[in-house]
Amino acid sequence: QVQLVESGGGLVQAGGAARLSCAASGKIERIGIMAWYRQFPGNQREFVAAITSGGATNFADSVKGRFTISRDNAEKTVHLQMNSLKPEDTAVYYCKIQKIQLGRVPADYWGQGTLVTVSS
Repeated sequence: QVQLVESGGGLVQAGGAARLSCAASGKIERIGIMAWYRQFPGNQREFVAAITSGGATNFADSVKGRFTISRDNAEKTVHLQMNSLKPEDTAVYYCKIQKIQLGRVPADYWGQGTLVTVSS
């Protein structure tokens, strides 16, 4: 079993910053891509940022230049540093990891979500 525990959500003022963390535990040999998604009320989950095991990153256009993503492979954690937050960043943020399994299709696991509320 794989468990993902997220932390760092909460209430932030517009223009402020927040840092989300996601720690993976359980039977994990290797982790491929680690990513963050977010979901607005009544909407589908949307991609925010991703990072490969080698450190290559990708961001949604809406967060480029404001958000950064990092990971610690040894600790099996991924972080999302969010700067210059806007009220429209208010959402539930989810982390997702790709578990690499020898001889098998990689499996995706999701965190439980953490709410970030940005007040104007």
